[in-house]
Amino acid sequence: MSARIFSPAKTAMQSGTARTGYWVLEFDPEQPRKIDPLMGYTTSADMKSQIRLTFETREEAIAYAQKNGIPYRVQEPKERQRQAVSYSENFRYDRRMPWTH
Repeated sequence: MSARIFSPAKTAMQSGTARTGYWVLEFDPEQPRKIDPLMGYTTSADMKSQIRLTFETREEAIAYAQKNGIPYRVQEPKERQRQAVSYSENFRYDRRMPWTH
């Protein structure tokens, strides 16, 4: 019964940073998932896989896990790498790739 503490990244459908910046404590699955033979759904008898606790900070999540005796691992978020893009780059005379229609 170990847990993973992480900060979820923004989804591909988001352009802004709303609903990011919080931390989640999620339990690791104890049993593998099974495919239901009748309907074909993926099922699991593991009830802890449905628990997802959210916290304001990483320290709060770690304190909760330590207080309740839950072994945990912290997964640090990846920083976004933004490229500096300028509109004027489209019209430079010394472009790397020639501009075509």
